[in-house]
Amino acid sequence: MADNKNEIVKTGRRKCSIAVAKVVSGKGRIFVNGKTLKGYFGNRPSLEMSIFRPLVLTENQDKFDIRVKAIGGGVSAQADAIQLAISRALVEMNEEYRPALKQEGLLTRDARIKERKKYGRKRARKRFQFSKR
Repeated sequence: MADNKNEIVKTGRRKCSIAVAKVVSGKGRIFVNGKTLKGYFGNRPSLEMSIFRPLVLTENQDKFDIRVKAIGGGVSAQADAIQLAISRALVEMNEEYRPALKQEGLLTRDARIKERKKYGRKRARKRFQFSKR
């Protein structure tokens, strides 16, 4: 998967978002699409906390630099995709992290995606107003 032994590349998905995370040893910096985490997600501390969650659980906040390429979907779905990619990379680095991450549900891919629109309806399930007369 990776070019050298120090770099691990993993993919995470959520809804229509795909995130590819490269984890290397470093000082705890995270870059998303070339920007810092704060610069990319703006003033959304809840999203930042969710991205840092796997690192905090495994006590690796200041040990790795992470570069992420995130495409598609919205910012919340991208944050969840990044979280999954980081979790998978940490497990590949050290298998002992698996039970802690698994218990918190960070290794499970959320498979819910948007349902397609059906013909004769406004959206996937919404119908036009019924009129008896």
